[in-house]
Parts: sequence; structure tokens; C-alpha cells
Amino acid sequence: MIAAHESYENQNAKFWIENGILFFEYKANSAIDLHVAMRVVADRITFQNERHFPVFCDTRGIISIDKAARDYLAKSGSLLAKAVALMGSENVSMTMSTFYLQISKPSVPTQFFTVEQEALDYLKGFL
Repeated sequence: MIAAHESYENQNAKFWIENGILFFEYKANSAIDLHVAMRVVADRITFQNERHFPVFCDTRGIISIDKAARDYLAKSGSLLAKAVALMGSENVSMTMSTFYLQISKPSVPTQFFTVEQEALDYLKGFL
């Protein structure tokens, strides 16, 4: 069993493991470009230490994301992920996430949610 206190934080995001799920939360007012996307993915992969997890990705802090970052996250952002639940609000992040799901086509099962419990229930199927 992985300790609940296992966590990591960088300039743009924080992540932790709880009940077998990796929680990934973008900080408030995050503008994601390719450089930022590459850094957060590299930090997450190092943090996971070659362990695969279902990922709860809270996108509500993102205020903008460019095409290069979306494309990178759709492919490399799914490394070591069994599945991804994108958590967002019903306004800007929903538009960004829908675009991400339809255009960038992530490489692992990925769904968008606005209700946290629904996202967690989805991920429990991948434990």
C-alpha cells in the first residue's frame, strides 16, 4: 500500500497518491504551453517511479493551453496512466477538455467530468 502522504509539487501543479489513484491538480491561473506540459509530465513520471495508476487530473486551474501542449499531453501525458479522468468546471475547462478529447485523442481511456465522485467512480474501474 502506498502512503497517503506521498506527494510532489512544482511551479504549475501538485500531485499525490491516494487509495491507488494519482491525483494531479493544476494550480490556479495556469497557462500551459509546450514547455510547461513537458515539465509537469517529466515531474509526474519521476514521481510515479515506473508505477502505473489511474489518474484524476483536475484542470480547473488552467486558464489557457496551446495546441502544442494539448498534443504533447494527449500522447506523452498518458505515460504510466491506466486511465485519465479530467475534472473541470462547466465553462472554459469543459471547452478545452472536449477539444482535447476530440482533436488530440489521448492514448489511454480518458473521460471528462464535472462531478468529482463520478470521476472517482470511473477511475475505480481501473484499480
